[in-house]
Amino acid sequence: MQILGINGSHRKGKNTAKLLEIALDAAAELGAETKALEITDYNIQYCKGCNKCMRQAKCSIEDDDMAMLGQMMIDSDGIILASPTYFGGVSGRMKTFIDRTRWMHMTKNLLQGKVAGILTHAGLRHGGQEMVLVFLERFLMGQGLIVVPGIEPIAEVPPERTLISSGGISTLYSGYGPDGLQWYRSIEEDPLAVQSAQLVGQNMVRMLQRLGVK
Repeated sequence: MQILGINGSHRKGKNTAKLLEIALDAAAELGAETKALEITDYNIQYCKGCNKCMRQAKCSIEDDDMAMLGQMMIDSDGIILASPTYFGGVSGRMKTFIDRTRWMHMTKNLLQGKVAGILTHAGLRHGGQEMVLVFLERFLMGQGLIVVPGIEPIAEVPPERTLISSGGISTLYSGYGPDGLQWYRSIEEDPLAVQSAQLVGQNMVRMLQRLGVK
């Protein structure tokens, strides 16, 4: 069972990366093999809108790392996308990455039937994370993936009920006190964020097991 985590943050090793690490560690504890990628480590050019991928499952841009990243996604059983929240949307790097997966969808969904999880981080508790979850969920479902929830264990969800694909959310906002806003120093201090990320990782494994992936 191979689960690939992709961090769309511009900042390596920071809060979004920590959120992804928590989810992958939870999946690994249940037996999955995991790997984390930092998008900042790769050369990903903008989509040119040439529409050649509408005729064949191949991108016309061949001098960057996107074909390699796409193959890593195809070779994985599950994929977790993690992005910070910028103005209610994903990071620019994550959006460029998503745009460049068009060749994996236009002629046929090369990721069809795989399992996906979503993680997002923002400074405030209601800092636009919900819109990021909706955007990434629609992207992943459009690519044919099954998106797992981050608010309840799959084991407790009856098979006949539609899953709530909320993903995992974190924030640095811890409350409001006499001196104004109060902040966590790290998302690891936010128990709700930690639990949510763990559920995403655990539910990835549980859903893959439901699908018969060993």
